[in-house]
Amino acid sequence: MQIDPRRSAAFMAAVDTGSLELAAVQLAITPSAVSQRISALEQDFGTPLLVRSRPCRPTGPGTRLLQYLRRSTLLESEFLAEMGMDEGPARVALAVNNDTLATWLLPVLAPILRAEELLVEFVLDNQGHTFALLEQGRVVACISGEATPMHGCTVSALGLMRYRMVASKGFAHTWFPDGFNRDAAQRAPVVVFDRKDSLQSAFLLKHFGLPEGAYPFHYVPASDPYGQAIRLGMGYGLLPLEQCEAMLLDGTMVDLTPHLHVDVALYWHAWRIQPPRLERMGAALLKAARGALLPLP
Repeated sequence: MQIDPRRSAAFMAAVDTGSLELAAVQLAITPSAVSQRISALEQDFGTPLLVRSRPCRPTGPGTRLLQYLRRSTLLESEFLAEMGMDEGPARVALAVNNDTLATWLLPVLAPILRAEELLVEFVLDNQGHTFALLEQGRVVACISGEATPMHGCTVSALGLMRYRMVASKGFAHTWFPDGFNRDAAQRAPVVVFDRKDSLQSAFLLKHFGLPEGAYPFHYVPASDPYGQAIRLGMGYGLLPLEQCEAMLLDGTMVDLTPHLHVDVALYWHAWRIQPPRLERMGAALLKAARGALLPLP
């Protein structure tokens, strides 16, 4: 059996956009036509492939099909490029965490994308959840905190991102006049990235015995505004060294626990069989990242 390209395109568009209506806009057909093509694809395989929820999501068999389609699309694009028949740069979807994108990744990745003539779509999630996006077929590679590779994939260590527990100078003077201690930490507001962010809670539990919920907190779910919230004195929190080092040096920000820090290990996951351009991109990314990050022990 051959997979019908129009049906598979409708399936991928529905997953990528999250709805049949947006998939229809992307493909310049009607939502009814999108639904019919996906239904025909499901008949071809004899199993449901798409949960028609909001957003649309693939079933178990649909996830495996999506993984295959992502890789085959890239391989086809690579072949056409080699034959001089490509219609433009290939697009790759990469899952990364917000702090990585906000700090070291773009300076490292930009020259690689230019050299390999690749377009990128970043899918953002916590480093503990980007691995699931690769499993679901949403992306072709990811930067994750997971050290174990998925079946059919390879994993390579990138390095460590170091986080310091910081606050503005004024905030530290108001809330921690006698230094950072358990009693003061129960009253001072913490800045938390989002509900998946466990860095602050794990730090406070491990070093000060404070369980989650034992202190007030803000949610600020974007890297630059998160750092700005700390700079403006809304609360204290863990920031990557790349974002706070200059302010620690000029005194506008204070390291509340200079004897303590958090290191987050990052790994590059990609399919074992991948197009040459993606393989070269991964190799260049690994080399550059190891110069930008702290080495793993």
